[in-house]
Amino acid sequence: MRKHLTATLLATTMFAMPAAARAQAMSAEEAAALRGELASLRAKVDALEARLGSAPLVPAPAPASSSDPLPQEAGKPGASIAWKGAPQIKTADGWSFKPRGRMQLDAASIDAPDGTEIRDGLATEFRRVYLGVDGEIPGGFSYRVEADFANEEVELTDVYFTYGTGALSVTLGQIKPFWSLDEMTSDLFTSAMERAAFTQAFGFGRRVGLSAQYKGDALLLEGGVFGANARELFDDDNRSVSVDARAVWMPKAKNVQWHIGASFHLRDLGDPAATLRYRARPFAHSTDVRLVDTGALDAKGERGMGLEAAVIAGPFHAAGEAYWQTVRRRAGANPTWFGGYAEVGMVLTPGDRRGYKEGAFDRLKPSRPITKGGIGAIEMNARYDHLDLNDQDVVGGRQQTALLSLVWAPIDFVRLTANYGKLWISDSPVAAVTGERDYSADTFGLRTQIDF
Repeated sequence: MRKHLTATLLATTMFAMPAAARAQAMSAEEAAALRGELASLRAKVDALEARLGSAPLVPAPAPASSSDPLPQEAGKPGASIAWKGAPQIKTADGWSFKPRGRMQLDAASIDAPDGTEIRDGLATEFRRVYLGVDGEIPGGFSYRVEADFANEEVELTDVYFTYGTGALSVTLGQIKPFWSLDEMTSDLFTSAMERAAFTQAFGFGRRVGLSAQYKGDALLLEGGVFGANARELFDDDNRSVSVDARAVWMPKAKNVQWHIGASFHLRDLGDPAATLRYRARPFAHSTDVRLVDTGALDAKGERGMGLEAAVIAGPFHAAGEAYWQTVRRRAGANPTWFGGYAEVGMVLTPGDRRGYKEGAFDRLKPSRPITKGGIGAIEMNARYDHLDLNDQDVVGGRQQTALLSLVWAPIDFVRLTANYGKLWISDSPVAAVTGERDYSADTFGLRTQIDF
């Protein structure tokens, strides 16, 4: 390279000399001057080659177009985008970001005796409209911020910050305290439109607190200290504090997933004038009427204990729970109420099964969705649900329900659920027009949902 460049420049210089000068014989003085000029030119060529060697020539960049990826700072890793119902952005150094949400549109009807104030006919509602984001931050941190826009007032759902680099993690924020398999299973993946009656009656819901979780291959331990729900934090009268814990053994043997768990709840209301009320809707959210209801009770606290079990074997699954809730009253006896259910289900489409993940049921994923020429995944379930709010001097009523449901998931993130329930009510605080407090009712519901 150097020899060719030097020769080229020298030859160019020689040819650039006047023709008359080349034609005449040089004197000694002229030859010396020419040698000086050539030496100076060689030095300049050497300097130019040194500069070219330290900064190689590259073609000029083409103008950027709107479809080109964003330029990145030198030394920073690039980002990748995956699709999980919505775009999930990840970087090699541990950052991630994903929008999330769900929409559930329900249609439901309840056929109850006259006088119970339950309206006839079909009612529709947006059961849930969640929007939020979640992601990870380098160093073992993760977060989620989500809200429900289905009601007139926007309500915060999961809002938390987690730290954990292995099996153990710590979470600060609003989450579900650790109650019940049915409650810990997302409403996206429940076998029917509504959860077990006892989860509603006993006031299960999200609360703000500090918790820790251990997630092993076959063991899940969860526990924390919680206060009130986020919407009640600025209520001067709400100073409740609870301790909640749950343990789950979840071994998997070949194609069989086992689940055995227990939970504990202890709550102090922290208010000398506090009251508690336990009640449940008749397996349809479209009515505000509760056919079982204890009414407001003076209370200084409550205690809950639950047992849960489940198994998934191929397309078959079974689950059951029992839960006891005791009210610690300021005066009089402390009543204990009971709720529970037993369920069996079968996924009818070949190769499909009910999902399970970290101590809860998970997404039903069709092996042959309609986008690949299949029919999606179809699941049938049958459940018996029991709630007894009669004990001591409190008569809140007893509700027993036989429930059938059909679930169709055409693709992973779209799901349709239909369920029918037959309810038997006894000792209801809501009397029929005839004065009867023991009667039956029927409920039907249809849900269309999408999530991302």
